[in-house]
Amino acid sequence: MVREKLYGRTLEELTDVTTAASLPSYAARQIAGWLYRRGAPEIDGMTDLSLAARDLLQERYETGLTPPSAVATGSDGTKKYLFPVSSNRFIETAFIPDRNRATVCLSVQSGCRMGCRFCMTARQGFQGNLTSNEILNQFRSLPEHESLTNIVYMGMGEPLDNLSEVLKSLEILTSSWGYGWSPTRITVSTVGITGRIEDFLEKSRCHLAVSLHSPFDDERQALMPVQKTHPLGKILETIRQFDFGRQRRVSFEYIVFRGLNDTPAHVREMARILNGIRCRVNLIRFHAIPGSDYTSPDQKEMESFRDSLNAKGITATIRASRGEDIGAACGLLSTIEQNKNR
Repeated sequence: MVREKLYGRTLEELTDVTTAASLPSYAARQIAGWLYRRGAPEIDGMTDLSLAARDLLQERYETGLTPPSAVATGSDGTKKYLFPVSSNRFIETAFIPDRNRATVCLSVQSGCRMGCRFCMTARQGFQGNLTSNEILNQFRSLPEHESLTNIVYMGMGEPLDNLSEVLKSLEILTSSWGYGWSPTRITVSTVGITGRIEDFLEKSRCHLAVSLHSPFDDERQALMPVQKTHPLGKILETIRQFDFGRQRRVSFEYIVFRGLNDTPAHVREMARILNGIRCRVNLIRFHAIPGSDYTSPDQKEMESFRDSLNAKGITATIRASRGEDIGAACGLLSTIEQNKNR
């Protein structure tokens, strides 16, 4: 019999497990403590549960942690881990050390259905949502797990297209019975699914990052087909109506393509549409993928674009490119691995 996984379950779900097994009501918190704080690799290691309770749980459940199957290490210390998930698929997880910060970039889907023209993951098509177990396993099974300071949901897939499992994973990360992380150390990125942005903002206190890439509707739609059904104007309207407070941040991700979205007209339009929104724009160099005609500006051009935005009152920074010698573009490593198995 295939045993079910306990890791990745919320306290409410663990309570359902213990109730069904006729265990004491406090047993759910004991299990959560072992899963998320004390790191028991097996149920048998949950020593404050009775031996009978552990035997009963082991008949049907396992903790459900899975180690990475491969790793690529860059010259700058960045690492890309490959994790197996169901149906012989693979996902990528990036570990990014940077002075006093250590960030993990989590995937939420195998493949993606958003179809962004510049994205390697999109070329895989949509293969499946990850469970909360598979999302958090990337965090917990990372060899550098104990050194992490920040988490970004910016890997493979669209977080708001798998919102229920993403919210479960965030609940576990930020709850006192879970890992107890501050929401201010976690950022969730989205291409902008209008109905679900509001759900995310209401149900989580984590930071929001929106993929912008162009302030012009027709140009953004050519880059991101999702613009047709979830227009940027509606996304910005939702953000304007929400009170972020002082601790919560909204940012806009902007991949810069040479000669396409880095002109003075783009600066002026970004200043117009973002007026009144307290935000930061993260400028990102395009990481080349096979068969793409897009190119990235050089450092001087990136700095000029940043300075032009700053002059218009937009706080813009250039995100340092990491892991370029190990295929920085998200989806490259998993695509290669999955092609091996065909």
